[in-house]
Amino acid sequence: MTKAIVLFSGGLDSRLAVKLMQEQNIEIETIFFKLPFGGGCCNNFECVLNYSQMQGVKLRVIDCTKSPYLEKYLEIIKNPRFGTGTSMNPCKDCKIFMFKIAKEFLEGEDFLVTGEVLGQRPMSQLKRYLELTEKESNLQGRILRPLSAKLLPITIPEQQKIVDREKLLEIEGRHRKKQLELAKKLNIKFPLPTGGCLLCEKDYAPKLKDILKNKSDIKNEDIQLLSIGRHFRKNKKIILGKNESQNNQIIELNKILKYNIIIPTKIPGPVVIYEDKEDKPLAEQMQKVFSTKDIESKKQFDKYKIR
Repeated sequence: MTKAIVLFSGGLDSRLAVKLMQEQNIEIETIFFKLPFGGGCCNNFECVLNYSQMQGVKLRVIDCTKSPYLEKYLEIIKNPRFGTGTSMNPCKDCKIFMFKIAKEFLEGEDFLVTGEVLGQRPMSQLKRYLELTEKESNLQGRILRPLSAKLLPITIPEQQKIVDREKLLEIEGRHRKKQLELAKKLNIKFPLPTGGCLLCEKDYAPKLKDILKNKSDIKNEDIQLLSIGRHFRKNKKIILGKNESQNNQIIELNKILKYNIIIPTKIPGPVVIYEDKEDKPLAEQMQKVFSTKDIESKKQFDKYKIR
């Protein structure tokens, strides 16, 4: 039996895509990509799982925070073929990466479905970029975008009458009024967009570029640390927590990374982790100074700050 594999972000558009296929009595399987830098509409996996279970559809998770997908994903960030947005976000390469993986699960006349809306995201959802994605993933005619289908070339499942084109939509642009109206009509509950892709944030880029340049065996815990604390580099990396919550996060992540660590005992202050033992005197000095409110003394470390 032909089935539709839905690239499921968990957000409103992908939920609508699932519903539109179910209304045509098409067997559904969903694929959720867990990405190391976020980027999905719903980064809460429990929410994604619950919705799939409620809809009675199989959920397949592609965990790109772990090997072997992590290494492949980091490679497209290092060397994007089709450029980036305003920061380090290789949106077109990222889409192609996901489609190529999803393609591996297609059988026979199966086809892919996404909640993409024509023109909604200028870096990846203009018509020429949708065509680029299909070409580079060798999926011409096998990607159905039901929310904008009537504005796009007819796909193979429509030609074969597996999908009724007349029941598909013609939504375009960044406004979500039509999607919200449809969600209300179909009684679809959905989460508000959260987080977003860290690769789009300009302040995040220097820390990511630094670790991509200086470390070959990057773990997901290294990536999680990029969003925590103050980051410095002399011989190697030194990271200081900014508050109690960050201190606790650093301690937990370091159980995997096993860097050298300084935990304050006598007076409150930052937890410090450092990779190179030669940086120990500097790390100890930083720990002492950043335990105070002496702003001027802290400036002496600016030359090591990653920014």
